[in-house]
Amino acid sequence: MISVRHHIGGREVASVSGRSHPDLDPWSRAVLAEVASGDGEDARLAIEAAHAAFPAWSALAPTERQLIFIRAADALGRRRESVIDLLAAETGCGAHFAGIQFDFSLSLLRQAAGLTHQPTGQILPTDLPGSRALAVRRPVGVVAAIAPWNAALSLAGRAIVGPLALGNTVVLKPSEESPITGGTLWAEVFAEAGLPAGAVNVVTHAPGDAGMIAEELVTHPLVRRISFTGSTVTGRRLAELAARHLKRPVLQLSGHNPLVVLADADLTLAVDAATYGAFVHQGEICMCVRRIIVDESVAAEFTSRFIARVEKLPVGDPRDPTTVVGPLINEWALSLVERRVAEAVSLGARVLTGGTAVPPCYPPTVLTNVPAEAEIAFEETFGPVALLETAAGPEDALRRANASRYGLTAAIISADTYRALDLARRLEVGIVHINDQTVHDEPQMPFGGLKDSGWGRFGLQFADEDFTELQWITMRDSGRTFPF
Repeated sequence: MISVRHHIGGREVASVSGRSHPDLDPWSRAVLAEVASGDGEDARLAIEAAHAAFPAWSALAPTERQLIFIRAADALGRRRESVIDLLAAETGCGAHFAGIQFDFSLSLLRQAAGLTHQPTGQILPTDLPGSRALAVRRPVGVVAAIAPWNAALSLAGRAIVGPLALGNTVVLKPSEESPITGGTLWAEVFAEAGLPAGAVNVVTHAPGDAGMIAEELVTHPLVRRISFTGSTVTGRRLAELAARHLKRPVLQLSGHNPLVVLADADLTLAVDAATYGAFVHQGEICMCVRRIIVDESVAAEFTSRFIARVEKLPVGDPRDPTTVVGPLINEWALSLVERRVAEAVSLGARVLTGGTAVPPCYPPTVLTNVPAEAEIAFEETFGPVALLETAAGPEDALRRANASRYGLTAAIISADTYRALDLARRLEVGIVHINDQTVHDEPQMPFGGLKDSGWGRFGLQFADEDFTELQWITMRDSGRTFPF
């Protein structure tokens, strides 16, 4: 059995309290690892280690920092098979989505290597004779990174790599569901690459203990930025706490993402896109299609073909390469999906396929006629459930798509790409994919949402906006005459 400890100041250490807890396989419920159960004191030590490492790391020559990211990519690349196995064992992730995470993470590291040589300021025009003005970006210091379990490898990487490349140091708090693939694995990869001790620190914790670590990360005066990916409920609490301490959070939160199928859509593409977007990684991705809005003129044919596809999706062990829908992350997640589907049905929704749990899995499920008051109609539900509704033309589809407090991502299927682009510009979301589905990310893209789906943008080309300070500097070649 694997033993997982904190990584603080370049060392693997047990929790200050001496406590540990089991990390469970979501498919078999077997114990995968024994994990250090951290608390606020462990977080404080990690913050202090990151602060101590900051002066040297931020002053390191760009080429030296670049080489560390190149070596980290090589170190991760050598682990492909073992990491994909670990993602299945720890998070129930099938080979397909595990491969997507792995490739994203490799690209992230390689692109970050180029970020170290990006310009860090501007020369500004000034109306003051004899003066020169500069806008200079510099790293902020310690960044607290709080990452989720659902895309553990890639989202933990996204949380730490950009800030690191800009010269910051990081304390990473992975989810209790993914302490290895979303936490200590990254510390090991960077240590192998030669990252200075303390530049990346990882603090793990038991279920129910996230709050005490998060509070320390947000309130500690040495932490200057917070990067959080997770639910809107938790993100709102973190944002409120950060505001009291005048700290800027970057938040990527929940989604209730629509896929719009217009009357002129290629229905083969539409069915393929809806099937993939709704059920990849058993729907446990913030970008997954939650609502499918189909023009009423093609709704009957789309529905028939879509249900036929969904009913054939393989369900089972994530280690089986043919599996599409694996186990939900834990028993609580499974019970939540069960409860929300049952509530919708009790209020009048109709189950077109699925709808009955087969623990630890939930089958791919499609609901229609879902009442607006059902929780599943307006709350993000992490699971393989899609809601199907019809629209009376493009404007009605747009209205329905925007009728959500969330605004992460959306997709439009249409033969008329110019009309689709017009609709895309009016969708109240941060990301729109035309003639594709909703699940897509690349390290260089401005990933993020509107409304209750978050603040700020993730993406290496945009990281300096949130993870550096902008300083105005003026200088004169000679003295200045003052009026008194």
